[in-house]
Amino acid sequence: MMTPVKRVNRFFLLLTAPFLGLLICMWWYRPPIELDLDVGQFTPISGPLNETAILKKDLALAEGTVSYTIDAISASAKLYKGTTAVMNKLVETAQTQASRPELIYNRRISAKLGIPSEILSSDRIRVELYRLNPGNYKAYALKIKLKDPTAMKMSLAETASGAETTMHAVQRNGAIAGINAGGFADQSGKRYPLSTTVVDGKYLNGFEPTFKDLSFVGLNKSGQLIGGKFYSRAQLDQLEPVFGATFVPVLLKNNTKVPIPEKWKTSPNRAPRTVIGNYKDDQLLIFVADGYNELGSSGAQLEEIQNKLYNMGVMDAYNLDGGGSSSLIFNGRVVNKPSDGNLRAVPTNFLFFE
Repeated sequence: MMTPVKRVNRFFLLLTAPFLGLLICMWWYRPPIELDLDVGQFTPISGPLNETAILKKDLALAEGTVSYTIDAISASAKLYKGTTAVMNKLVETAQTQASRPELIYNRRISAKLGIPSEILSSDRIRVELYRLNPGNYKAYALKIKLKDPTAMKMSLAETASGAETTMHAVQRNGAIAGINAGGFADQSGKRYPLSTTVVDGKYLNGFEPTFKDLSFVGLNKSGQLIGGKFYSRAQLDQLEPVFGATFVPVLLKNNTKVPIPEKWKTSPNRAPRTVIGNYKDDQLLIFVADGYNELGSSGAQLEEIQNKLYNMGVMDAYNLDGGGSSSLIFNGRVVNKPSDGNLRAVPTNFLFFE
């Protein structure tokens, strides 16, 4: 008699028998397994590999060349910067050295004027005002450096009378300083500039050859003072005058005293005076002497001014209209003391601009 346990065992035995038989067959019969795959198409070609190797080598060489070039450029840049710094220093030194004679010369002429009481300086002009007291008279001087030639011009009065005071000319034109310029003649109630007069590069009434002791004085295109006696227009045109006026006499020429005509030594002996001159570095000197009248007993003699300017190193000097015409305007005020008690109206004035 079969017990329940045996029945269960038999059931599981019968259940697993096919699987055991299959495992025994698979173990006993093991056919070779072959996987036939076509991998030839994936075989690497030698060409690209060689080219890649060559390219890699070239890149390595290029990298070395670039590195060398960068180093060379850096060295060149460093050398350039160093050279530039040295050259700039040399230029600066050269400029300093070149300006030394000018500075020395300026100190020398300034020392003879004294200490300026006022200074006005801009990128166009430098003006220094000096108060002088030579002994027999009182005077004022403006030392002017024209950094721009257009910082000076001559104004022509625009009034019915043909004349205006220097102060009015200064205010009308917006100038910082001014002095009376050439002589004049009165006719029919109107005042006219004397002889050859040039305004804005044009002759006002044509050219008039020098006669008697008259002389022309003005500025050329380069901002240099020009003047003297001219007997033909071509002679004056060669100097390219931008403006100028006429009076008498010439006091200095090339740092040489010009003989003063006897008439002008005594007629009058002393008087208020206005003189314009220049130094060898083209700086201008305006000299205005005070006097309380035109009768010959006050003011300065022409010879005194001539000697004074000569000793101060002035190269050329030209006497302008004097007496009651003498006027010096600076920084909005009348510096000198006009002998008429008030400023006289004149046809022409030299003006200076900031």
